Amino acid sequence: MPRRAKPDRPPLPDGFRFGVATSAFQIEGGLNGPGEPANNWVCWEREGRVELSGIAVDFWNRYEEQLDLAAALGCDTFRLGLEWARIEPEEGAIDETALDRYAQILDACVERGLEPLITLHHFTHPAWLGVDFWLAPESPERFAAWVERVLTRLADRCRLWITFNEPAILAQCCYVFGVQPPGRRFAWKEMFTSAGHMFAAHVRAYGLIHESRPDAIVHTNASEASIYEFDRLFTDLLLARSSGVPRDDLGAWIAEKREAWYGAIAPARVIERFMRRNAAAIAPIARLPRRRESLSPRARRESDDPEGVLRPAVEAVYSSSWDRTLDVLGIDYYDPVAGNHMRLPGHRTAGGRAWQPNSDLWDDVVYPAGLTEYSRANLALSKEALTDERPLELWVVENGLCNRMRNGHGYERIDGWDRPRYLRENLAAVIAGLDEGLRIGAYLHWSLTDNYEWGSYQPRFGIHGVDRERGAKILAADSMGRDSAGAYRRLIDGLRSGDRSVLEAPD
Repeated sequence: MPRRAKPDRPPLPDGFRFGVATSAFQIEGGLNGPGEPANNWVCWEREGRVELSGIAVDFWNRYEEQLDLAAALGCDTFRLGLEWARIEPEEGAIDETALDRYAQILDACVERGLEPLITLHHFTHPAWLGVDFWLAPESPERFAAWVERVLTRLADRCRLWITFNEPAILAQCCYVFGVQPPGRRFAWKEMFTSAGHMFAAHVRAYGLIHESRPDAIVHTNASEASIYEFDRLFTDLLLARSSGVPRDDLGAWIAEKREAWYGAIAPARVIERFMRRNAAAIAPIARLPRRRESLSPRARRESDDPEGVLRPAVEAVYSSSWDRTLDVLGIDYYDPVAGNHMRLPGHRTAGGRAWQPNSDLWDDVVYPAGLTEYSRANLALSKEALTDERPLELWVVENGLCNRMRNGHGYERIDGWDRPRYLRENLAAVIAGLDEGLRIGAYLHWSLTDNYEWGSYQPRFGIHGVDRERGAKILAADSMGRDSAGAYRRLIDGLRSGDRSVLEAPD
């Protein structure tokens, strides 16, 4: 196929970022073993409920090698996490050597032309805080104290900060789906309580970071989900005050936002409509009545009163000295449609059949057009919080494809997708959004290498594969044998130069 002529100007806005995303626990290694710092996963590892994390990808010792790989892709941004348990392995005992190492890693990023984007909390906290830490009313202030300590050492080395990775999804994983410690199921009150504390902690941390570094860009990142209460609800809570919503009107405004969200994304299938209705029926704010349930005027008022389990988050938003505590909209985009994740037991999967009623990560539906759709929806719902002085970009801070590796054997995805195609089509969706005029400012791929995927090494997301049978040896190809590194490098180089032909499928 002949290559298209280059356009007169690059299709990317000035300052558009390309990068890769990682998390501390998933890549560093050296946690939860004998004599090592322990986080909230330690009991599950020692009880054999999950695979041992071990050395992970040994980033803690081999960070220079792995940062070289990121730089070789042409990236200008590297997202990494700080492991709280490593910095404060015992209550009040700060490990200064760990902070020194993180400072060295940040310096190594800058030396390679990679601006670091730090995640302060990526699903883990020190074991000594207990698995139910985020249910405690004092958890936001305890987190703030740790953030202050980090800032005294690292604020001068980093401008870009994520306070929490996917806090709403984390609360669900811990208290609804039971797939992260403490592993409870359908504990809806605990889910909303822990999420409320995390979002209150975000507001507190936002202010601390800006006080230490006025030019900082600070946000949290949302895992895109079609169910409003599973994610977008919390973004709206953070934006309510800067959207001019009085506290007393918050419930009614949230109800309007729910309707706007569902109007902005694709129509729902039957199972999805059922899930949306049930989520709205248990919402702690703007609750909709269940079928054949009639809410009395008093009950309706109470359903519009967010004081209960979301009180900490609401109080934090409306009492903060900052009217808006998001500098960008950070999103993680995989398969956002909740109904897609429900499967019949015995369904076909990579490497056999699966008997649980949900899909595995390597069976997630690939939906690139949805990246444009959800970017559009998020920006449209956020427009009331924008001013000329404080515009709001959307950054894609995670987007990736999973395949399965078991006992050294890699499996192709049953839908035929591979990572080079995934990269092309998702970046084409970003370009489509930019062509619409959407303010999209970054694309970070998850992840640089295969890693510890929350209890297992079977799911593989890396641009570079990892041979775990040979001491976590990092490979040139990904775990399906594709040159994903070369594909991403060509896409970055081409799009920066304005050559959109790189988005076309090769002959």
